[in-house]
Amino acid sequence: MLRVEDINVYYGAIHAIKDISLDVTDGEIVALIGSNGAGKSTTLRTISGLMKPKTGKIIYEDQDIAGLSAHKIVGMGICQVPEGRRIFANMTVMENLEMGAYLRTDKDGIELAMKWVFEKFPRLLERKNQVAGTLSGGEQQMLAMGRALMGKPKLLLMDEPSMGLAPLLVKEIFNIIKEINESGTTVLLVEQNANMALSIADKAYVLETGRITLSGTAKELASSEAVRKAYLGG
Repeated sequence: MLRVEDINVYYGAIHAIKDISLDVTDGEIVALIGSNGAGKSTTLRTISGLMKPKTGKIIYEDQDIAGLSAHKIVGMGICQVPEGRRIFANMTVMENLEMGAYLRTDKDGIELAMKWVFEKFPRLLERKNQVAGTLSGGEQQMLAMGRALMGKPKLLLMDEPSMGLAPLLVKEIFNIIKEINESGTTVLLVEQNANMALSIADKAYVLETGRITLSGTAKELASSEAVRKAYLGG
């Protein structure tokens, strides 16, 4: 479904991503784990067209999308749940969700998607006319996820969905990610909570200072001593 081949990304003179290659198979949950500043978010932003790689290819469904603009990539079925949620704080929950379907023209499909989002996130239905900036952190994360799902993604990019959330809410968000995947959406997940990420992922990559240093099935990485010491608290 997605193949990233030897991409290099720069912030000015800073070489942020160094020859990264990874692949995501249709139907999988793939986790990118690593410490702060390792290049995880930059990798996602490059896949979604918010940044451009200096070299390398990003092949999505047999097409190189590395030079395409972000809205075209969304139109092809890649939607991102950004780090820090980035909801439209002055708009209602409903208006935020409608923005997620901005590129869609299938009215019936949009209504079905809205119904599905409200089934997955009943709290959003309760607060559909509430201004999004007044929601709790957990509700805002649900809204950011719901908004991305309104775009009918084949591939959902998720950037630090557990950031700043209480442990109980983290569990709930990860259960919903699993459900989203089981209903047919492929997920590429960037997450600092390596324990949670590896518990739901099929395979994973470890990023350190802009390079992939380890990759394998989630099970293999969860039992790797190096990963345990660095990211799993033991």
